[in-house]
Amino acid sequence: MTATIRDRSFFNAGSKTGFLLIHGLTGTPIELRYISNGLARAGFTVSVPQLAGHCGTLEDLKATTWQDWYQSAEDALVELRKTCDLIIVGGLSMGAVLALRLAAEHPDTVNGATLFAPTFKFDGWSMPWYARLFELVNDNWSADKFLFTEREPYGIKNVRFREFVMNAIHSDDSSQAGLPGTPGRSLLQFRYLTKSVNRVLGLIRQPTLVLHPREDDRASLGNAEHLQRNLGGRVTTVVLEDCYHVITLDQQRDVVLDETREFAFKLEQAAIAAKKIGVRGTPSRVSTAPKINRIQ
Repeated sequence: MTATIRDRSFFNAGSKTGFLLIHGLTGTPIELRYISNGLARAGFTVSVPQLAGHCGTLEDLKATTWQDWYQSAEDALVELRKTCDLIIVGGLSMGAVLALRLAAEHPDTVNGATLFAPTFKFDGWSMPWYARLFELVNDNWSADKFLFTEREPYGIKNVRFREFVMNAIHSDDSSQAGLPGTPGRSLLQFRYLTKSVNRVLGLIRQPTLVLHPREDDRASLGNAEHLQRNLGGRVTTVVLEDCYHVITLDQQRDVVLDETREFAFKLEQAAIAAKKIGVRGTPSRVSTAPKINRIQ
């Protein structure tokens, strides 16, 4: 992280059950503040790191790769492991994809995953028509010809809060609500990340909670269905009916918090039960429950 970038990471100490929550592409840790505060009030330890190259300029972001973003998340996981025995990783949009990679690479450390509007494809109803052309781009020179600027509705259905987010995005402080656009080079890195994670989805056997809006303006419900079909473990999918992409801040943020908190309580109960009967391993390994599909 360069000296010019303000660090918006935050950490709340709590119980031996910890959450590692990861923000999205061009986003900031602030987009997870409401959920993290609610989890902290429930007694959990919560870590929200800032990804490399974020909260700075477009050039700062373009100078980083998906491996740099992942390293930021992995470093935070190592630190969280020092104080927590049960760890749940999660994130918003691209942050959810990074969380899944953590789950795949650290099966003995990560016990569960909470995914908020997980995004493997930016195929929501508000994406510009020329976004499809970007699928043909495979090199940085060509990618640099693209800049996807933020546009209505900014991932927010609540009109009053959308105006606040819009003003923050177009301010000079990208650490508040993220950058006003996404460089094509960074989107190309995002594509490389999703390809790497797609290859290991079947190996991810930890219990997973997926929360996705039906009317997602940036990433269609097909992203959640993709995970429902391909993840190797138990999946609970909750479809939200009254919000857009940024579900951690939008109109149903309380539902997101409640479902996430309940998911953690159940994992704790499973861990206690496993310990009582002498089963070795994490809750993800002792669970034999089938997948739960709540997409309707």
